[in-house]
Amino acid sequence: MSIDARIVDDLVANGIEFVTTVPCKQLAGVIDEVDRREGIFHIPSNKEDEGMGLCAGAWMGGKRPAIIMQNTAIGVTINTLATLIQYYRMPLPMLISYRGELREPVACQVEMAVHTKALLAQLNIPTYHFHRQSDVEELDMILKYTFMCSKPVAILTDANFWGGYGDQ
Repeated sequence: MSIDARIVDDLVANGIEFVTTVPCKQLAGVIDEVDRREGIFHIPSNKEDEGMGLCAGAWMGGKRPAIIMQNTAIGVTINTLATLIQYYRMPLPMLISYRGELREPVACQVEMAVHTKALLAQLNIPTYHFHRQSDVEELDMILKYTFMCSKPVAILTDANFWGGYGDQ
């Protein structure tokens, strides 16, 4: 089974019926897998904060949501996370490609990586860092946790988790 299918299987097993995504090369396989699943309503978003608004609407409409996005836009989501998602105690699993770590080929990605974990910590958002594909074994428990305690959670997936930058 591919890592992409495993991730989406865990989403489905935890009752996630609504997923919004923002394009990302590292997450493309998961996004394609989400798109193929009959039981998931998939709405692509132009921006991460817009996607969080869509997830909030889905939650208020009785659906369990998730967002798939890059860490480079965490900064623009701060207001939405604090004043909508957290204020109204909405559970929101955020599967996030964590760009900007060792061997990153795009220099501007590094700056947001320096701040990603600190921003999430400042918001008291539980954060899990998947570095090896075996880390996906924790995903089911993380999803159960977010819906049990009605909190957003961040699952950071770095390039090593996805198999590197193509030169490894």
